Amino acid sequence: MAFEFKLPDIGEGVVEGEIVKWHIKPGDAVAEDQPMVEVMTDKATVVIPSPRAGTVRETRGKEGAIAKVGEVLVVIDEAGAKAEAPKAAEPASKAAPKASPPGGEVDDSPQVPSKNAPKPTPSKEAPRAASPAPVSRDAPTLRPAPAKSAAVRAVAAEANAVEANGRPVLAAPATRRLARELNVDLRGIEGSGPGGRVTSEDVRQALSAPEPEAASSDDHRDTVAPPPPTPVARQGGGEILEERIPVRGLRKRIFENMAKSKSHAAHFTFVEECDCTQLVALRERMNGQLREGEAKLQYLPFIVKAVIAALKQYPDLNGHIDEQAMEFSRRKDFHIGVAASSERGLIVPVVRNADRRSLLDLSNEIKRLGDTARAGRLGAEDLGGSTFTITSLGKDGGIFATPIINHPEVAIMGVHKMNKRAMVNEEDDSIVVKPMMNLSLSFDHRMIDGHIGAAFTYTVIRLLQSPDRLLLEMS
Repeated sequence: MAFEFKLPDIGEGVVEGEIVKWHIKPGDAVAEDQPMVEVMTDKATVVIPSPRAGTVRETRGKEGAIAKVGEVLVVIDEAGAKAEAPKAAEPASKAAPKASPPGGEVDDSPQVPSKNAPKPTPSKEAPRAASPAPVSRDAPTLRPAPAKSAAVRAVAAEANAVEANGRPVLAAPATRRLARELNVDLRGIEGSGPGGRVTSEDVRQALSAPEPEAASSDDHRDTVAPPPPTPVARQGGGEILEERIPVRGLRKRIFENMAKSKSHAAHFTFVEECDCTQLVALRERMNGQLREGEAKLQYLPFIVKAVIAALKQYPDLNGHIDEQAMEFSRRKDFHIGVAASSERGLIVPVVRNADRRSLLDLSNEIKRLGDTARAGRLGAEDLGGSTFTITSLGKDGGIFATPIINHPEVAIMGVHKMNKRAMVNEEDDSIVVKPMMNLSLSFDHRMIDGHIGAAFTYTVIRLLQSPDRLLLEMS
């Protein structure tokens, strides 16, 4: 019997995904729950397992192709499956349990009846008993199935509605996973997202505890291994002179986002230097007071706090542009993206509610996100939704650069290498050596005027040059 596996709705309003890597090929024997294919969405890369055991008859779509939700990806000849003769219609009282009424458990594994599957005998009572629970437009279609697959449920079922007070609870897969890890009941949370959707931040606030580390699961990864290069040209049959490397996965996402940002936003970059003498001294004093085992403070947490203080004075730099609606969404929360490099490319994990975190908490969270990004294990809850981005080039920071705005945000700040320079002392014109650092602010000139961008940058610099003032202004 042939079973057709369709790309499930994996939540967050995702309607399509890119086929990044096949783990199977036609003719392979596949076991239930065995990884079949890696699919990248706008949120993360999902490894989809097989819901059935059998032999792979067909895979549809090449690596790099886009598959729509509901589109057939794999056709499997089920192992040992035999077609069954159609059965007589059962009484309505017995037929009803095959599909749960609203609020009951429904097997939401993506299933497509085979051509040989028996068709139900029409019944006047069964349709009413088998009415599915109400779902949102983002939730997958629920349908009864002959067998359940725990592996596929882990991918698709998390996006389903959970009944609360007679209405569905809307939440993305990553949010549901976080709620399970923290033992939080989603039914008791009022969602702050669009349409009442419960967000990951709603879950954390319900717990009233610091944000936990992302689970090291293979189900959600931000990066995957790049495809091998294809040799296409040889010189006299010998040395390869050219390799064609497909642009796929994370690199393709970067490719698209950078092009969109450059073609849409009117980039303007303002650069200024910052005297870090007092910042260096303050950091040394604070690190000297840390207890044994506590991680040393880096400079980036101070910069994040200075940026947040400046955003509160110039709120137009903290938000998103909706170009279709011609509206600017000015945000009152502060989710700071911290660009991180990895072997697969540049990604932007997000420090949620950075304004509510202490310097130590910020330092630990930035380190966690960076380590997790480099290991390729960022969860969907760690990505997306930033309101302002900081990109730190570290020891390779150079003199200055022109960072590209993280669309649809309107501004990004580049932090460059701190080094010692000979500077003129304004008091007596003497030459002194100071630790100096350049900051580059790129902003969308369609929304942010030049003098606003410059004033924002000088506010950040003033707070970093007088960090005691920064501590006074921290909320």
